[in-house]
Amino acid sequence: MTEQPTPSPRARELVAGAYDTHIHVAPDVMRRRIDDLALAPRFAAAGLAGFVLKSHYVPTAERAAVVNAAVPECRAVGAITLNGSVGGLNPVAVDIAGRGGAQVVWLPTVDSSNQRECTAAMPEGATPPMWAQLQDELRAEGMAADPVEVLDPDGGVREITRQVLRVIAKHDMTLATGHLSTGEIEVVTRAALDEGVRRVVVTHPEFTSQRVAAERQRRLAEQGVLLERCFTTPYTGKVEWRTWVDNVRAAGPENSVLSSDLGQPFNPPVEDGLAILADWLLAEGFTESEIRTMAVANSRWLAGADSERAGAATAAQEGPR
Repeated sequence: MTEQPTPSPRARELVAGAYDTHIHVAPDVMRRRIDDLALAPRFAAAGLAGFVLKSHYVPTAERAAVVNAAVPECRAVGAITLNGSVGGLNPVAVDIAGRGGAQVVWLPTVDSSNQRECTAAMPEGATPPMWAQLQDELRAEGMAADPVEVLDPDGGVREITRQVLRVIAKHDMTLATGHLSTGEIEVVTRAALDEGVRRVVVTHPEFTSQRVAAERQRRLAEQGVLLERCFTTPYTGKVEWRTWVDNVRAAGPENSVLSSDLGQPFNPPVEDGLAILADWLLAEGFTESEIRTMAVANSRWLAGADSERAGAATAAQEGPR
């Protein structure tokens, strides 16, 4: 896919009221297509409710508060990712983020043991993630953080991991599994549910370092876990589009949530990601109701806009907040 697609009006309508729960925009430690303050009015104009500000390196709740004060018609949502730059599995950092209004907690991504050790070769022609160069630079300068381990050597959940999960449950935050391996995802999601975490999403299960098989995705969905379907994963060649679609069908649209993972300078505008996916899914025979569930109802649940997942579809019909 070389030409950047443009969403149809029908697709725009289908994703109205949605949150994009995974974007990468400026300010950041690497170049981005747009900054958060400029993006917010674009989201509002497109009929989208808001977005979750993801950074691999810094918490974003304070940024979200500034955006919300400046552009109240679009809701920015803060988050934290538990990589080495915030102390890894740091319950204090998670608690402070929660107190500051952050909604989403990603388990380690660039500093996960799985991502460090992953031997899965990037598919030919795939666009490398932008953070890969920064990680290489830190490593060359002797500043690479130790891998952040969520499990102990025997495969059990570390107590510090459980403490983080309890803090997430206390603040009713959303747990995203980051770049954990398939086995780690299964163990940690069970622990999260046991600790009272209500909102759990498997981060881009088709990504090169996850590659969660369809059967395992079905098992996770049966526990009430959502599967994140990122636009950039197939768009940048990290997975075949057919595999991506087949996995949505295998786990069920009701158990999937659409996000973009956009913000890179070479990719389409961030505000177009969800609608482009809607067009593609329509072409694959998915119904409007299924797309609304994936794009709107489930994203609002993860973003904390709706207090109950079962009632999200009704609330979503009301459009942007």
